[in-house]
Parts: sequence; C-alpha cells; structure tokens
Amino acid sequence: MRDGLLLGGTLLVLIAVVIWDFRSSPDLSDPESLRKVYTSDPSDWPEPTVEDSIQWKALGALPDSPYRNVDSLESLTTLGKKLFFDPRLSSSNQISCSSCHDPARGWSNARPTAVGHDHQTGKRNVPSLLNIWAMDPLFWDGREDSLAAQYIHAVSDSIEMNQDPDALPGKLAAIPGYNALFARAFADSSVTLGRIGRALAQFQRTIVSRESDFDRFVQGEEQALSDEALRGLHLFRTKARCMNCHHGRRFTDQKFHNLGLHYYGRKREDLGRYNVTGDPDDMGKFRTPSLRDVAYTGPWFHNGLVNDLEHAINMYEHGMARPEPRPGMEDDPHYPVTSPLLKELDLTRAETDALVAFLHSISERPRRVRRPELPQ
Repeated sequence: MRDGLLLGGTLLVLIAVVIWDFRSSPDLSDPESLRKVYTSDPSDWPEPTVEDSIQWKALGALPDSPYRNVDSLESLTTLGKKLFFDPRLSSSNQISCSSCHDPARGWSNARPTAVGHDHQTGKRNVPSLLNIWAMDPLFWDGREDSLAAQYIHAVSDSIEMNQDPDALPGKLAAIPGYNALFARAFADSSVTLGRIGRALAQFQRTIVSRESDFDRFVQGEEQALSDEALRGLHLFRTKARCMNCHHGRRFTDQKFHNLGLHYYGRKREDLGRYNVTGDPDDMGKFRTPSLRDVAYTGPWFHNGLVNDLEHAINMYEHGMARPEPRPGMEDDPHYPVTSPLLKELDLTRAETDALVAFLHSISERPRRVRRPELPQ
C-alpha cells in the first residue's frame, strides 16, 4: 500500500513537471503547441525574459478611457475639440495642435520631427496622442505631469506655435463663437489659460486606440492572431527581451532609458531627461513610448531616426547604439552609457519577421475624425 502511494505521488510530480515544462518552454516550431500555451490564462503564460530588477506587468487588452462618452463632459469635450483643431491658437493663425498631432497619421505627423512656426523643424519626433489619458509623465523627457498644462509648452515655443500665452485668452474671447462654448462648458463665458487647458486635456483623453487583433486574442478569440504573430508574441516576451521596457496593457513601463541615441558632444546632441532633472544618471534617457498602434505612428525614436519596423528591430538586435567617447572625452564622467537592459539578441530573419507581425497585431488604424466647424 505504501509503495503504491509513493508510486502514485511520483507520477503526479512527473505529470506536474511535464505540464510546467510545456507551459514554460513551448516548441516554437509547432504553432499548435504555442497556441495552446497562449490561449490559456495569461497567468499560465511562460515567464518573460527580463532582468531581476524589472517589475513587469502582464500584457492584456487595453481598457477604454473613463473620459469617453461621459454626458457631463460633453460640452467640455466639444470645446476642447474645436480648440485642438483651431490654428488661431498660434501667432500666425496657421498652426493648430492637429498640425502636428494629425488623427489621419496616428495622431502624430508622419515626419521625423515637428514642423512649426515659419516652417522651422524641431529636433524631436512628435509623440502620438493615442491613449494619452493614461500617460504620465508627458513629453519624451517627462518635463510635464499635467495634461491640462502641457499645451502651454507647444503654444509658447518659438519653433512650434510661437504664441504669447498671456495674450491667448483675449484673442479667443474676441471670437464671439467661443463665448457660448465656454459658457456651456463652464459656469460663465470667461476665457482663461486654465480653462483652455482643461478643455484641450478633456478632448485628448478621448483619443484612444481601436481594438486590435491582440486585444481580440487575449479576450478569447483564439484565431485572432496568425501563427507568425503568435510566434512574435512569444519572442517579444522571451528571446527578444522587449518586456524589459514594453509591458503592461499599454506596452510601456513609462520610465526613461538611454538607447545610445544622444549624440553627446556632437551637432545633434540631445540629453533628454537630464535637461529636466540635472541628474547625470539621466544623461541621454528618454521616455519609453507605448507600442500600441506602433505600425501607424512612425517614424520612431525620440529623433524620428527610423521609419521601418524591421530596421528598428535590427537596432535592438545589435544591442542598440553604443557610441564610443570621442577624442578628449575618454575621461568624461558624464558620458552617457547605453542601458544595460539592451543586449545583443542573435535573432534570425524569420524571428524578426515574426516580431514585425506581432507589432502589426497590436496596431489598428486610428479612427477617422471629422474636423469640427470652428467658431466665428
């Protein structure tokens, strides 16, 4: 009897080991095996390949913005939308928020960097506004926490909208059509910088991604991902090490990392987060962007350096940029160091193609947006 119990216990242990091994190490060459693993509860998915210091969050379907379709916010949303598309927020009356954040271009501008006042070009890529309701902090360098205050940076920048912020409320108040809009959104028709910011913020919080193939897959539609995209999902979580920075429902840790693209001591130098904090450890660090709808928000990286997803993956495959100090900088204690989270990956061409397929599976062309009639 005792021997039988021991034998039975041994068999149970062996079965448990087999099940654990199947879930943790699926056969990538067998799509059916891989699909069985990833159609199970996400808590049973294989552990991601991340550094011990990373507090990663499980991937999942994107939640809807709590600011959308709220009756009490309708007047504020309407006002914010008109302000967003109104070029009169700029000194030239030619540049609106939508000039850079174009809904037809993934709420970015499909250019390497911003183009603003007098056709001047900025040095940074325009971040998409998709799902910005859940983003904090804002900008590539995290210089702003408040979405309601964020617009002041663009309005006042001489390269962007070149508008004196203090003059903006009076400028808008002189447009009769805005008086009724402000009165409906607030207690009276008074136009202030704070109210402009609140309205713009409310509209932007309604800008959300559409449901993607990945969302449908994790919500139970087992065939929503192709075999290649499914393999890309597994690679994204394991060999490609993407979950070190891109995790959670928004595919971002919302932290700052150095990818080696700072051009330290050169013409295109941009020290990113350091310019905000003054902390030498932040030299060359930039905020991790969300990968939601990434196929429609290029070019990519803070300087718009890359306009092809395969090229972007190849850069990560080589451990990203690792510039050597130029002559005279060898002993510079502030020379930016590329993040140790980035390592050479040794991906095959087929694996790169699978990762690209997965990135397309978390991307859906943004909703069409009708531009509003502007107040007169």
